[in-house]
This record gives sequence, C-alpha cells and structure tokens, in this order.
Amino acid sequence: MTIEAVDPAEQRRSSRVEHNVDEVIKKKKKKKRKRCKRKVSIQVKRPVKMVSRTLQRLIDLCQQVFKGPGTVPSPSDVRRLRHILDFMEPEDVGLSRDLQFFQPKSVVVKENRRVSYATIYKCHNFSLCIFFLPATAVIPLHNHPGMTVFSKLLLGTMRIKSYDWADTQDSDNYDSPSKLKLARLKTNRCFRAPCETSVLYPTSGGNIHEFTAVTPCAVLDVLGPPYSKDDGRDCTYYRENLYGTLSNREEFTKTEDDGHRYGWFEEIEMPQESEMEGIPYLGPQIDESISY
Repeated sequence: MTIEAVDPAEQRRSSRVEHNVDEVIKKKKKKKRKRCKRKVSIQVKRPVKMVSRTLQRLIDLCQQVFKGPGTVPSPSDVRRLRHILDFMEPEDVGLSRDLQFFQPKSVVVKENRRVSYATIYKCHNFSLCIFFLPATAVIPLHNHPGMTVFSKLLLGTMRIKSYDWADTQDSDNYDSPSKLKLARLKTNRCFRAPCETSVLYPTSGGNIHEFTAVTPCAVLDVLGPPYSKDDGRDCTYYRENLYGTLSNREEFTKTEDDGHRYGWFEEIEMPQESEMEGIPYLGPQIDESISY
C-alpha cells in the first residue's frame, strides 16, 4: 500500500476555501432571514382603520355647509358638495362592482328584494346613508320636509320619478278632491351610474320622489338636516291618483297648457313590503381628527 504525502500549505489553502464558503453560506442565510422578518413586520403593521380621503373631504365640507334646521345651503356651497359627490366612486365607501349583490343573476338578490340601508355618519345637522336596492325593488313616493338632499347613484341603473307641490295658484284652477294635494312632475327618467348628483330642496327640485331599481343599485344620500320625527321632519308616503279614477273626466296626469304634468297625491301609511332593513356600515371610517 502506498501512502501519499500531504502538502501542509495545500491543506491550509483548502481549509481557508472551505471556511470562506461556509461564511458565504451563513451570510446568505442571515440576509434571507432579515428579508423575511421585514415582510412579516410590514404585514403586521398594516393600519386596521381605513380612511377614504374623498369621504373625509365630504364629511368635512358637510360640517361647514349644513347649518341646521330651517337653513338651505347657498348656491356656491351646493356646487362644492356636488363637485365632490360627482367624482365619488363605489370604492370610496368600501363598495366593489364585483360584489355578488351587484351581479345581474345573483341568487342572493333574487331571494331578497327588500331595500336595506347603512348609515355612514349622522349628526344634528346632516346625515350620510347608502341605500341598497335589489333589481325591481321600489322606494315608494315620499317627501323630505324642510330638507336639502343630495343623491349620488354609485352603482346600477335606477328610474327616479320626482314631484314638487304645485303652487297655490295652480291648485285653485282645478277641483281638488278631498284629502288630495296637487303635485307637479319634475323628473321621470332612468339614471345609470356613473352620473351627475341630483339635488332636491325643501320646496323645489323634486322634493317628493320614488326610486325603482332597474338593476341592483347603491345610492348615497346626503340629507341636511336628517329626518327627525321629534323635530317635525317625519317621512310621509304618498299614493299617486289618476284623475280618471276619481271621476268620469280624462286622466289628470296629461300635459296641461303650462307644459307641466300633474297628479293628485294621497297620504298613506308606509307599505309593509317597503319596510327597509338597517345594516352595519363596514366601509372606510371617518377620522374626525383629520381635516383636508
């Protein structure tokens, strides 16, 4: 058997190479561990509370614009509010077009046709609510006493039919059936999101309106001041009567000489099938410590 002699210098060089390789491997593992730790820390530190900049700006402006019962925002303030609302998107209040509710063939929508609502914010001077209407759902004719209301259709297609009370002078020109009030048609057409914000005032702009969902819809309402039964701002519902059903004359909803269409309104109790369901608001929250 032959034994080869080992060169001590060569052995030292080999040991150094192995040592260097080990050091390189250790450094790579150490860097990898650091990168993993950074990723975990970012995920842990994600903010739990979401704040929508657009929604926050809307709330801040509402606090400036709405002065309480008996007041109406100035034309310039109305323009400022409409400007923000016109550019609002579903994501600003935590909604997505991909939600099952807004799918045309959604089983959930077909099974439940009740209108639901979520309150985003409410105070003495104003409130923000989102209304969810399944396809074919209706919010019947109702009024907004002493209120200015901004309605922004966020998703879907909706038919809006709105009226204002006719002037006293107009009412005197017609025989008013008992307990009925004369109203003049303001709007009767379909709106499809995205579209401009509609505004109604205490005595004009279509203060009495009806919503009919053509497709599943979400509409954001800003009401100033909000409904309050204690303050005399309770919601009243109406049934529209055709003149022809009350006498032998032709239907009263025909176009009159002044170019407007009219109808007789009768106060009714809220239809049982139209009762709404309140649900929690789960979208971006309001941070009252921030002001934009």
